[in-house]
Amino acid sequence: MSDEPDFSQNSQFLAAVDEAIGVLATVDSISVLTGAGISTDSGIPDFRGPNGVWTRNPEAEKRSTIQFYLSDPDVRKLAWQIRVESEMFSAAPNDGHHAITALDKAGKLHTLVTQNIDGLHVQSGTDPERVVEIHGTVHKWECVDCGGRGPMEEALVRVRAGEEDPPCAICGGIMKSATIMFGQSLVAADLFRAEQAAVQSGALLAVGTSLSVYPVAGMVPLALELGRPVIIVNAEPTPFDAAATVVIRGSATEALPRLVNGLLGGWQKAD
Repeated sequence: MSDEPDFSQNSQFLAAVDEAIGVLATVDSISVLTGAGISTDSGIPDFRGPNGVWTRNPEAEKRSTIQFYLSDPDVRKLAWQIRVESEMFSAAPNDGHHAITALDKAGKLHTLVTQNIDGLHVQSGTDPERVVEIHGTVHKWECVDCGGRGPMEEALVRVRAGEEDPPCAICGGIMKSATIMFGQSLVAADLFRAEQAAVQSGALLAVGTSLSVYPVAGMVPLALELGRPVIIVNAEPTPFDAAATVVIRGSATEALPRLVNGLLGGWQKAD
């Protein structure tokens, strides 16, 4: 039995969803910002929540810090072993992901900016051209020396075969997942697209994110400064709740299908 609260029958939750439907029905396009909270129901743990990976084990953050990763072979070996065992390669999109895909199919989605590296938005059927994976993707490897890239499965096959810290097959350099680690800069083009999403769309929907990681969290104050409606869907409070147009306190898998169903007059999951 899950310890997670059930928001679906909460009157405040339902009223907030209805209010958000009314707000979003007035705009032509919606940009969406998602964080780890949309993927927890797919079995992928978050990082910064009350039971997050880094909350429970601060040492785990070293594996996501470029300086430690490059300087310590043991950190890299542990990181590769964790990649082999990661839930991200077996996880499937949930109803929250599918609801956003429905927005895209209906022509309502301007841009989807995700802080997640799990690839589930694209897997759910959202047009990859509309998706900005601001922190990269775990589904590719990259070499920090020559910039080579390839499917992550190529690297994981080598790890399973006994290579604890596989070097780049092109130049012999250090390999990592194609994600943005602490100490690395975001891709400028991706950051620009995120800013444009907040500026150009009619509303911003922030889902499952603590809104504490910058610069991407800056999408919210930027949208607010321009007078755009901001809807926040999150199980925990965020720094922008007081300024948001509507706050839906609940899980993405409960809130988004109701929200999209009310907005579109029904939706179906992609096959």
